[in-house]
Amino acid sequence: MSSSATSEKDSTSGARRVTCRFECIGCGSITPSPGNDFRCPKCSNLLEITDARWKTPHSNPESLKSLWRERRLLNQTVDLSGVWRFRELLPAPAADDQIVTLREGNTPIYELPRSSRSTGIARLYAKHQGMNPTGSFKDTGMTVAATFARQAGFHWVACASTGNTSASMAAYAARAGMRSLVLVPEGKISWSKLSQALDYGALTCQLRTDFDGCLRLLQELVKRAPVYQLNSINPFRIEGQKTAAIELLEQLDWESPDHVIVPGGNLGNSSAIGKALLEMHSLGLISRLPKLSVVQAEGANALVRTLRETGGKRLVSVQAETRATAIRIGSPASWQKAVKVLQATGGACEEVSEAEIAQAKAEIGQEGIGCEPASAVTLAGLKKLLRQGFVKTNEIVVLLLTGNLLKDPDFTIEFHRGEIPGKANEAGNRNLNSFRHPPVVLDASLDAVMQTLERADKSTPVSNAISNE
Repeated sequence: MSSSATSEKDSTSGARRVTCRFECIGCGSITPSPGNDFRCPKCSNLLEITDARWKTPHSNPESLKSLWRERRLLNQTVDLSGVWRFRELLPAPAADDQIVTLREGNTPIYELPRSSRSTGIARLYAKHQGMNPTGSFKDTGMTVAATFARQAGFHWVACASTGNTSASMAAYAARAGMRSLVLVPEGKISWSKLSQALDYGALTCQLRTDFDGCLRLLQELVKRAPVYQLNSINPFRIEGQKTAAIELLEQLDWESPDHVIVPGGNLGNSSAIGKALLEMHSLGLISRLPKLSVVQAEGANALVRTLRETGGKRLVSVQAETRATAIRIGSPASWQKAVKVLQATGGACEEVSEAEIAQAKAEIGQEGIGCEPASAVTLAGLKKLLRQGFVKTNEIVVLLLTGNLLKDPDFTIEFHRGEIPGKANEAGNRNLNSFRHPPVVLDASLDAVMQTLERADKSTPVSNAISNE
């Protein structure tokens, strides 16, 4: 792709899209091509895409909103995607038939009545990206990155992963007729996620290292082999992941929430959501900029420490350890992008304990929607931000849930059996056991079931029941 803007004609609307350019987040220089490591040739910082917007006739915000709404009624493949439906704010492929899609996006936003009552926040929502085709938010970025990988003629794509990226990449590679290489840390990801990559035909390598070690090896590999990297340092991934925020605002009838709270792992997703909020505000699609906040696990708190110890000027890497495997990353690649969006939106960065994550996950489960452990840091972090006064009870808050409950069933089972978190971590968390619902083993008799039902009915707190009034 060229750094100079050239136009492509959209087959559905007749308008013309403008191709993108690649700008360094460090020195600001423009490069003609992102290369295969997606880093600035001058200073080695990450690149991001700019000028991936349409010119007239769709520069008017209300015209864009109307166009996106109309596409929801269309049945063309490109419009059935909840990502490509917003293609005015995306890089332009050579043609619509080049797009690799599994109808990603189109994910629901839920009210959280129980959590709303327990926190005192009247308008509390969850945008559930775990309802994507492979069960995580990764699909929204992968459709764009896989599209440009195939368009560039690559036969192999690859990623380092804690699980969700590998599942998504393998699925989109299979859909596009490409081969996929997955590098995962041995014994440190959920088998549920790994099984997806296997089923989609990926060449899967379990390496005796952590995620950060896998990523370092991948970055060396792409310099020596014709393999296209699909981790979130790939700026096309970020562009696709932006659309979750666009869809969210559309679902809220373009009323900006006060806060959007996102889990923090490799920090590509928080960067993408922040980029979308800033772009929508600059284009006049929203009149008020939400605060974007990032929450990490205490055992994988690189961004928290980076902001606390260096003011966001230098990355403080950590030896990551948390049962929330999707965010078990100690040296996040997109930390500089995350720092920028936190500063630009006035957001906060917080950390939460394993016990707080486990309880928050169980609370979200009681809403009837469920999520993987990494997603639950958003609710746990919200509680801390409330206590600090950063979030007010009269504000509108949206939690971004990034992964499906079925991504890590072992965590759920072990929690309800009382096996996690450990007793040492449960100190000061007296309510934790009230969220456990272990299976009950009984004789196969009606009396045994009736007695168990009666005991459960008596022990159910009134506050746990959702009122129908």
